[in-house]
Amino acid sequence: MTAVHDSEQAPNILATIAAGRILPVVVLNDAKDAAPLASALTAGGLRSAEVTFRTDAAADAIRVMSENPELLVGAGTVLTPAQVDRAVEAGARFVVSPGFSPAVVRHCQELGIPVFPGVSSATEIQMALDAGLETVKFFPAEQLGGVAMIKALAAPFRSVRFIPTGGVNTRNLPDYLAVPAVLAVGGTWMVAPDLLAAGKWDEVTSLTAAAVAAARPTPEA
Repeated sequence: MTAVHDSEQAPNILATIAAGRILPVVVLNDAKDAAPLASALTAGGLRSAEVTFRTDAAADAIRVMSENPELLVGAGTVLTPAQVDRAVEAGARFVVSPGFSPAVVRHCQELGIPVFPGVSSATEIQMALDAGLETVKFFPAEQLGGVAMIKALAAPFRSVRFIPTGGVNTRNLPDYLAVPAVLAVGGTWMVAPDLLAAGKWDEVTSLTAAAVAAARPTPEA
């Protein structure tokens, strides 16, 4: 597969994710829900989303959601170079993986598509830096020590920005976003599977809007 993205777009993609400060992590079982979900997220004020390859509907969902001009759509839970190809062909603008896979990272770089590999240790962060990457997913965040662990890892790796995912919710969201090294957080509460299955798009929009408001930086006095 030939390169289909210009790697110079990476700063713009990072800026879009950072501006929202929240990256919804979506699991869709039926691609028919993709269009209303995209509309619900943008109506709530978010401009980016990660659609995970945890279901067979992922590629079709990415394809449909990518048709929404207001939404930057990426692929998550990408485990293999073949899934990278499927994601990019469907329109994914960035790739997220739960761990650090040299093969996945290398293939994304060959295609010129931003990739945010998962890390859980200093060793994996150094692997990411060796690969030329400075933005990583910290997963599973709460189980690995949460905010305290991110602060500890950020100290020696001052250039690295984290997207903590796993166990992030409305209660601990402010704590994560208060850490300067956190670019954005990955969350599922506004796209919970039961809401999507029931087609409760208004509730998705409401929860998204509330999350965006909670994530908005507080003006300094």
